[in-house]
Amino acid sequence: MRKPKIAVVGAGKVGSALALLLNQQGYPVNGVASRSITSASRVAEQLNVPATTKPAEVTAGAEVVFITTPDRVIAQVAAEIEERGGFKPNQVVFHTSGAHAADEVGAARRSGALAASLHPLQSFADVKMAMENLPGSYFALEGDQEALPLAEQIVKDLGGKSFFIAAKDKPLYHAAACIASNYLVSLMHFATGLYSRFGLTREEAFAALYPLVRGTINNISQVGPASALTGPVARGDGPTLAGHLEAFKEVGEEERDLYCKLGLYTVKVAVEKGTINAEEAKKLEGIFGGAVNE
Repeated sequence: MRKPKIAVVGAGKVGSALALLLNQQGYPVNGVASRSITSASRVAEQLNVPATTKPAEVTAGAEVVFITTPDRVIAQVAAEIEERGGFKPNQVVFHTSGAHAADEVGAARRSGALAASLHPLQSFADVKMAMENLPGSYFALEGDQEALPLAEQIVKDLGGKSFFIAAKDKPLYHAAACIASNYLVSLMHFATGLYSRFGLTREEAFAALYPLVRGTINNISQVGPASALTGPVARGDGPTLAGHLEAFKEVGEEERDLYCKLGLYTVKVAVEKGTINAEEAKKLEGIFGGAVNE
């Protein structure tokens, strides 16, 4: 089956990875555009296609356009392409933002193109990691109904899985992704910083904690989040938690408050798991809540 010709606007990690991976799957690339000609050329040279700082030059000859710029300029870039005649009827224009709906590229509709969002539920440290992580990832699809079958096919060709989401649900969807990814990074920064207080470097602390994190993720994958909960909250062990909070007096109020807020949420998880009852939960909430209000 003939694959549609694509153009990529935005030569960052996601855009570069999409251009390279889709080309490997038989999608011809019409060109790569970016604000920086250096970034565009870096990818375009690997594909032997044009690089430009003027997106309409490469989008006009494509059947599918990916706008993979930073979220804050997606709508502006789409409007500029439309003004310069870079969109055409029956073209499909995707953006890859998790937070924004397809309407961010809605300017393309004025030229008869379809608008949709195709967001990879994945994090990317660099282009190489993006290419490694995209296959097997889930993608959230949203936008014009006529564009969604093509979006599904693209995801399949990338080796991923997809699901549909309503435009109104994009902010909450993205918030959950931030919690699972970005805030996990913050939690590891939090934990390794505590270990540094008794002599370990962050690198040593991470090496010590990583097997625990990996084991926890494995447990979650096997039995689900609530059932995977272990530790003092799951046991209703108030004295141990009180000891933790005493130690946090030497760390800082912000860190102690964060620990308490996480603890209060974890009490709810323990109740859901069924390892503590309502009375035990109330006692633990009193320990955490009392520390927050001190």
